[in-house]
Amino acid sequence: MLGQYLPIFALLVLAVLFAAGSFIASGLLAPRRSTQAKTAPYECGIVPGLDNPQRFPVRFFLVAMIFIVFDIEIIFLYPWSMIYRELGTFGLVAIGIFSFLVFESFVYLIANGALDWGPIKKVLISDPRRSSERTANTTVRRVGLEGRGLEQEAA
Repeated sequence: MLGQYLPIFALLVLAVLFAAGSFIASGLLAPRRSTQAKTAPYECGIVPGLDNPQRFPVRFFLVAMIFIVFDIEIIFLYPWSMIYRELGTFGLVAIGIFSFLVFESFVYLIANGALDWGPIKKVLISDPRRSSERTANTTVRRVGLEGRGLEQEAA
């Protein structure tokens, strides 16, 4: 009875020996000179700085959602395909509804521009607040200029 666990135990011992050997080898063989470039944080080729990071476009997240949707679809389709004969009509209807919902989410993502990688088209919305007559001089009220000697410049 204990003999059936011998391969698992042997694999566990080999894994521990390999991990320990890797740490020992890297400690003995690795160069010990550290430079400023080696100790600097590195992430995706972006040099760390003090400025705020740029925002990702929504399109990036929509593509990520497409991958998640299709991963979930594959996760559910594989077990269904293994036992579809036992499920009968119920299984066929259930996977049909599921496939429709996956397709619907895909159409939604495409409609929102998930795969439009061309130049961004800016749509000008007719907005009464946006007109050529509105400038900083006509919309911004100058406050606090009295008594500073700046009345002449503001007028």
